[in-house]
Amino acid sequence: MRASWTHTKAIRIVAIAQAIYFIPTGLWAIFHISSFEAITGPKVDRWLVKTVGALVGVVGGVIAMAGVRKRVTPEIVVLGIGSAAALGAIDVVYVAKRRISAVYLLDALGEVVLIAAWCNALRKRR
Repeated sequence: MRASWTHTKAIRIVAIAQAIYFIPTGLWAIFHISSFEAITGPKVDRWLVKTVGALVGVVGGVIAMAGVRKRVTPEIVVLGIGSAAALGAIDVVYVAKRRISAVYLLDALGEVVLIAAWCNALRKRR
């Protein structure tokens, strides 16, 4: 029986890499908001920062489980690419509008790297 493309090593590595990036960054905003704000700038609505952090952490957790269990389905790939694209786009748009610190462009770069890694892993499966 031939293994599904979702079991390829490259895809699992990208899933786990995204989880390693998403889980700590999501939890950071929840558990140590003062250091988070020291790097990213003061926030008006801390509850919103913590809500986004919780969601990013959950996304990372789901992607991690899929990678570790060798069950990276097409839905997980869309979750990985889509969440990275959404977060990266928000970073770029709101830095351009001067609503958030330019340090968020580092996160946008990280999101682009994740998207490129997913695309590369998907291309390798062919």
